Amino acid sequence: MLSLAYFVSHPIQYQAPLLRLIAADPEIDLKVFFYSDFSLKAYKDAGFGRLIEWDVPLTEGYNYHFLDCWGSKQRQSWLRQPIAKDIVNQLQKEKFDAVWVHGWSWFCSIQAILAANQLGIPVLLRGESNGISEATDFVKKRAKNVFIDWLFEKITGFLYIGTYNRQFYKSYGVEEKRLFCVPYAVDNDYFQKQALIAHANREELRRSLGLDPTRPIILYAAKLIEVKRPQDLLSAYRLLSGDGVQEPEPYLLFVGDGVLRPTLEAQAQETGWQSIRFLGFRNQSEMPAMYDLCDVFVLPSSFEPWGLAINEVMNAGKAVVVTDRVGCAPDLVIKGQNGQIYPVGDVAALAAAIRWAIANSASAGDISLKQIQKWSYQEDLQGLKQALNYCR
Repeated sequence: MLSLAYFVSHPIQYQAPLLRLIAADPEIDLKVFFYSDFSLKAYKDAGFGRLIEWDVPLTEGYNYHFLDCWGSKQRQSWLRQPIAKDIVNQLQKEKFDAVWVHGWSWFCSIQAILAANQLGIPVLLRGESNGISEATDFVKKRAKNVFIDWLFEKITGFLYIGTYNRQFYKSYGVEEKRLFCVPYAVDNDYFQKQALIAHANREELRRSLGLDPTRPIILYAAKLIEVKRPQDLLSAYRLLSGDGVQEPEPYLLFVGDGVLRPTLEAQAQETGWQSIRFLGFRNQSEMPAMYDLCDVFVLPSSFEPWGLAINEVMNAGKAVVVTDRVGCAPDLVIKGQNGQIYPVGDVAALAAAIRWAIANSASAGDISLKQIQKWSYQEDLQGLKQALNYCR
């Protein structure tokens, strides 16, 4: 059995099921080290602009420890975030065979890498960088390159989450033998089971929302903030009207909250249509019902490191539409089969993609469900084991 220390900022709703799976494997003795516990209670999310309290278990089923840290419990900026006091002591005390670190935007992550190097423990790195949003300022870009070159020299193996992430590592000269596929996945079993349960209650949910059961539904589920570009979706939806006056046949549902909500609601009111609804923030356990309800899911972001909502909704067997700046696009969206990929900001192309997705929602949904079976926690566990064997 290999002893593995995993360092990550805080308990994350998407990671908890994966950590339980790894902890249950007889070949891996896992201990998770968190820098902060802020996600275990209600906290103010800047993007949603409201208090968030997750309704799914975040720390059950695996061994964990909260590091003793100085400073802020959240990473508010480079200068305002926790600094760990005891990483070296923790690693020495338990004699780990490998250290796995999630990302490098927290001081504590860098501390964990340096401590492991000091103690001669191999380091595995898993991050979200994909090269889609690169610094254009020469000085910033040069500084970033110098830092990453310095950091990557200290890493034994890289756990890439998808095509763009792998290309990012390759662009910095990481050799093929140090790359291991540990894809960004969600708990497929959970979302598929919950979608089936939700399906049985779909008509009741439609009635509660006042939705005509004969009309298709377009769903947006994300923060209502500029980088997610929900305004593009609203503009594209208006193009679905034959004359710009009569409301389109599909409904448009916005799930989420954020600074753009008042503006979007005002723009929706200007149309005079009753087909645009703002449903507010929905917690993790409520999302499968939202996914089951829709026919097409749209993620119009100008930058998305991955886009795990696409994983989730594909488990409900739905057509998906994403921009070419969404990290999961080359791995999960098969253009013209289970969805469409369009140039970010091109509202006319988005409207055309939505029309295609509605017309082909049944067949596209079937392909989505088949495609997501290949992108699961089982692949994560397999890739992690390959990386750990490489570290021996």
